[in-house]
Amino acid sequence: MAATPDTATIPIQINALQALCRQVFGFRLAMIALAAPAALVNANPGLSTRLVGVAVVVTFMASYVLFRDWERFGPLLLRHPSLLALDTLFGSLLLISAGPDTTLAYVSVCTPLLAGLVYGWRGAAVFASLQSLILLLIYATSTGAHTGIAESSLLPGLCLIAGAAGSSLRNLMLRFGAATQALTTVQARLAVTEAVSTERARLAREMHDSVAKTLHGVALAADGLAGSAGAARMNTSLIKQQAELVARSARRAAAESRELLADLRRESDPGQGTDVLVELAARTRDFSTRTGLPATYRPTGEHAVPPVPPAVARQLLTIASEAMENAHRHAEPTRVDVRAGVHGGLLRISVHDDGHGLPPGTTLEQLRHAGHFGLVGMVERAASVGARIRIGRGGHPHGTEVRLELPLAALATSTA
Repeated sequence: MAATPDTATIPIQINALQALCRQVFGFRLAMIALAAPAALVNANPGLSTRLVGVAVVVTFMASYVLFRDWERFGPLLLRHPSLLALDTLFGSLLLISAGPDTTLAYVSVCTPLLAGLVYGWRGAAVFASLQSLILLLIYATSTGAHTGIAESSLLPGLCLIAGAAGSSLRNLMLRFGAATQALTTVQARLAVTEAVSTERARLAREMHDSVAKTLHGVALAADGLAGSAGAARMNTSLIKQQAELVARSARRAAAESRELLADLRRESDPGQGTDVLVELAARTRDFSTRTGLPATYRPTGEHAVPPVPPAVARQLLTIASEAMENAHRHAEPTRVDVRAGVHGGLLRISVHDDGHGLPPGTTLEQLRHAGHFGLVGMVERAASVGARIRIGRGGHPHGTEVRLELPLAALATSTA
């Protein structure tokens, strides 16, 4: 569950891989900055100096961009391994100029480590072999090198070890992430089951407090009517009054029974679950009509949304409604966009407004202490049904997005 409004909802293993890749690129930045002067000084005047200068700029800027904004540019590196190969070639120019004894040698070790983290063992094998071959060629052609075979094989060996370490870390994180996802699904199932059980207990209490008491009143009124009708001198006015009381109480009990039985039928019959998309669309239209703020709803995803238990649907819809109301009251937006659908085994509901957004660094604890319980309540409602919630800017340039994700496996369990 999110501890702050900007906690991401993507799987934990992806977060960990992103953090490691950022750290590797940060280390590369420092090593390139330290070795760049030596590379430029040792380069031959003319074309060589220009080539080394271009290599310095390209490798430094590539590392800076990926360190600063991995979420945006990291997918390009994932889809195009040739970009890392090109970066390796530019780094080789610097290594040739500065020499293998400078800090650029550590940059060369980073390449197979990154390949292992990003591409797995195949990528690690390819880039570790490529980088080791480049290092061996540099040692072999370096006129000023006076190193033995063992010393010249040290860095290529480190490249192989780094590639294996990157691949192993990736596999470990993916396995840990799979176990975490399985645990999350189990927790969601338990939370949904508990929510449904709690709702059924509530209905049982309401039946006891409403229908049972009303029927008890009917019985007392009927007893009074029987006593009046059996008296030696019947009071027709009193008998009429008692009969009307019995009739009113019976009608009230019948109405209460129908309402409660309808709720119970929706709880016990999977086919009578709530259609969240239909209800969400209706609430969006009602919000737009009532407030005058343009609000649009659009279904997303490739699969139909299964019926949602009313106890769960009530929490999800309440969170979406609260998100729209918060935007209208606090964010001064010009529009609100509501999206919902199934994405990768998750029921996802998103409410985004283009207002001024949350203040930077806002946390739930700060909101709780300040008495702003709207966002806190949304997080608590999401936790009660096993849903993950993200409140922040998301992938939008501005504004606030409230995103809910509930595993479909939890719905299947709750309706079984």
